[in-house]
Amino acid sequence: MHQAALLGGLIRDAQHYGWKVAHPVPHDWRKMAEAIQNHVKSLNWGHRVQLQDRKVKYFNFKASFVDKHTVCGVLKGGKILLSADHIVIATGGRPKYPMHVEGALEYGITSDDIFWLKESPGKTLVVGASYVALECAGFLSGMGLDTTVMMRSIPLRGFDQEMSALVTEYMASHGTRFLRGCIPWQVRRLPSGCLQVTWEDRASGREDTGTFDTVLWAIGRVPATRSLNLEKAGVNTNPDSQKILVNSREATSVPHIYAIGDVAEGRPELTPTAVMAGKLLARRLFGQSSDLMEYDNVPTTVFTPLEYGCVGLSEEAAVARYGQEHIEVYHAYYKPLEFTVAERDASQCYIKMVCLREPPQLVLGLHFLGPNAGEVTQGFALGIKCGASYAQMMRTVGIHPTCAEEVAKLRVSKRSGLDPTVTGC
Repeated sequence: MHQAALLGGLIRDAQHYGWKVAHPVPHDWRKMAEAIQNHVKSLNWGHRVQLQDRKVKYFNFKASFVDKHTVCGVLKGGKILLSADHIVIATGGRPKYPMHVEGALEYGITSDDIFWLKESPGKTLVVGASYVALECAGFLSGMGLDTTVMMRSIPLRGFDQEMSALVTEYMASHGTRFLRGCIPWQVRRLPSGCLQVTWEDRASGREDTGTFDTVLWAIGRVPATRSLNLEKAGVNTNPDSQKILVNSREATSVPHIYAIGDVAEGRPELTPTAVMAGKLLARRLFGQSSDLMEYDNVPTTVFTPLEYGCVGLSEEAAVARYGQEHIEVYHAYYKPLEFTVAERDASQCYIKMVCLREPPQLVLGLHFLGPNAGEVTQGFALGIKCGASYAQMMRTVGIHPTCAEEVAKLRVSKRSGLDPTVTGC
């Protein structure tokens, strides 16, 4: 869906390159949804086939613990018991509904549901400030839908806040409306079929309302642990988050029961980290390996209309850990080549590298806002994982003309006070 929205922007750019495209270009939600759903179904089928090929028994049922070595699965025809020497819990999480909001469950959908809608959601209110909320709002806006984001506090909590501000600034300048410091408390269906949402503006204390076709809750996820009967196995959880407590080996309070992915306490809620943790766990259990999953310097990308890729520490986290006087931040505002002919505004295209100030200036974090951020960040993530320094980064030859080369040209530090806008070579 993010790609669908990007294509819409490229179609608008095309006329600047001589392509005679009639405007406006309509978008067919149903056709896109069908293609995406077929793709997801093919992935699911492919996983089943691969499990079968590797002689892995696959059971499609809900299960819960009976004791430390046994789980019970519920089938239509009865129950089945499975026992094992080792058990791995990887049940992930599910989107959360705000139970304090009247009508939230009856009339709202979640980020899981949006991908299975057969018809366009129309005018949409996205409630939340997470990367999921901003990604959903971003592609809906990119498809030309009237989209509003309602956030209680700050966007992209846990990410670098300077980058976060630029992400939302870009989205706002391209049509996404933001309601900041607002808390919804009621959703009701009007006779017209529209949904009326009532919320409180925390700054003014005033109550306000708006009407939408769809209300999408993206306020976080809850781990799928409540129905597992973990207490029967003696597996401990965090009473607040309901996540499973694990050690560096992914083991729970019961040594032969493990938890990986979103269901585990203190782990990044990212699919690739869960996949890697699972591979390493399997090798430790059956391959005589001792390698542990490293959760530092895990790269990720927020697929908002202007993508934000990052790896390592945010500027705030680096300052908190090492102190302002020991941190050097190199930064630049740049203009992607693909923005030039199309005359796109590049005000929010920005890169910063957070380093230790003492030579050779070890790189602590890299933050990239611009096209193809994931592709850019992936390569530099290896360098940072291997302990790259600022000096080494500056000796890396850039590939011209790319956005990634701008990382290897970061010469201006925040401390210098010089203008970080790239104007030429």
